[in-house]
Amino acid sequence: MDDDARVGGECDPRFEGVRRAFADNFTQRGERGAAVCVHVGGRRVVDLWGGAATATSRWNGDTLVNAFSIGKGMVALLAARSVGRGELDVDRPVGAVWPEFAAAAAGKQHVTVGQLLTHQAGLPAVRRRLPPGAMLDHATMATALAAQEPWWEPGTAHGYHTNTYGFLLGEVLRRVTGRTVGRLLRDEVAGPLGADVHIGLPADEDHRVADFLWPFATPPEVEPDEADDERLMVHNTYFNPSGLSGAGVVNTRAWRAAEIPSTNIHASARGVARVYAALAAGGVLDGVRVVERDALAAATVEQVHGHDRILGRINRFGLGFQLTQPERPLGPSPGAYGHFGAGGSLGFCDPEAGVAFGYVMNQMSDRWLSPRNRALIDAVYVALA
Repeated sequence: MDDDARVGGECDPRFEGVRRAFADNFTQRGERGAAVCVHVGGRRVVDLWGGAATATSRWNGDTLVNAFSIGKGMVALLAARSVGRGELDVDRPVGAVWPEFAAAAAGKQHVTVGQLLTHQAGLPAVRRRLPPGAMLDHATMATALAAQEPWWEPGTAHGYHTNTYGFLLGEVLRRVTGRTVGRLLRDEVAGPLGADVHIGLPADEDHRVADFLWPFATPPEVEPDEADDERLMVHNTYFNPSGLSGAGVVNTRAWRAAEIPSTNIHASARGVARVYAALAAGGVLDGVRVVERDALAAATVEQVHGHDRILGRINRFGLGFQLTQPERPLGPSPGAYGHFGAGGSLGFCDPEAGVAFGYVMNQMSDRWLSPRNRALIDAVYVALA
């Protein structure tokens, strides 16, 4: 095994197959730098890392990396927490807590919080061209989304709100709690659990962050008169403003400092797995309750399942959490849920088996199905068989 494929960390002997699969990710599946952490029954049984974090440093156990849409699972958790505390009602119109949302554009008066959580609101993108860097300012994005007319009639379809999900739910949560998503995550979940997950990363943590490789060129801007409405919608979902998805800016201090809840969570595998270990146990771990059991159960009931207008494939959601599906399984249990991130990062739990799983890595992929996370998931369940 060459130097880049060296694996560090610890692994219960029963889960030695996970270590082998993780090592094979480097030697056979092109992994650059990554970590995986697994809890079973509240006990950490896998804690592995390997590869390069930057051009001059290796990955270690507390390396952080941008984990993209793993942040959506954290937003879903915070929304469920607010529901459990009586602060939020998913059946209530968004305009009841965010009046500008209903007043600024036609067609949104009856959009509910639940429709935001389930990608049914018709707001995956902003139509008017936003200036570069606009995604770094929450107020700018919230104002633009309040003014945006839905791209489809809310409630009639779902389409992955790739980057806008976090701004939309973030503003709702700010209105009902008085705190931003990043602060809520720190104060109510990450801090009490001791989980190394951050939305809005302090500068003094930069020394722990792995650089993220993004080998794909950003496509040219699409103007409304150059494309049909569907094409413009999909393009703007990812690239309005430029840098919205992280391309060209993901390794900058400005990106790391901003709160872009759908897209710029910085986390270790240990941190992701620890949050999901609490969820696997009904919302409580080591005496710390992060969400009420009933609210969590409601958040993991299927709300939408079918063709996704943005991704162009089948997708399945509860109230913000991705649910396991045959096309993209989270192990064999029908009740598993969590959230994938771009490139293949993943956090999920399987309450039936008591499994909590965190995997983070540092290179972009254009593959919806990652052979690397799939190999790790399969190895976990082989060990449990």
